[in-house]
Amino acid sequence: MTTACAAATPLCAGDLAPLFSLCAHPSGRVDLADYVGRRNVLLAFYPRDDSPVCIQEMCALSDNLDRFNSAGAHVFGVSRDPIASHETFADKYGLNLPLLSDEDGEVARSYGALHDDRGYCDRVLFVIDRAGVIRHLHEGMPAVEDLLNVVRRLA
Repeated sequence: MTTACAAATPLCAGDLAPLFSLCAHPSGRVDLADYVGRRNVLLAFYPRDDSPVCIQEMCALSDNLDRFNSAGAHVFGVSRDPIASHETFADKYGLNLPLLSDEDGEVARSYGALHDDRGYCDRVLFVIDRAGVIRHLHEGMPAVEDLLNVVRRLA
């Protein structure tokens, strides 16, 4: 479901995206502040590595990574899984997008994508523009073409 505000999150289109710094697979850290003023970001929270729908979603994003990059967006998957799990998941399915580890859930919580009673992230995607403003939210698994159209409109 595409909305200006997602039911699962207190954030809405037009809000500033909460800044974060997370460990990433395949290496290093990702700081959202490094992208502000430079690049649009597609931030895809997902429940768990190696679960059926998560496999489908992350493979679809990974398979279209060049198209997202060409449209001006950098794509990240985010879950509470540790880096070692991300490594196994990425290797098993040939994923080439960075997977961010939010083990304590603080980033997911700040985006409203974590419900502590379940302990894992909801499937919520945020498109963040170069200014660091959330321009699009999607609950569930979006169609790649729809996301590409959103990103292209930001260029």
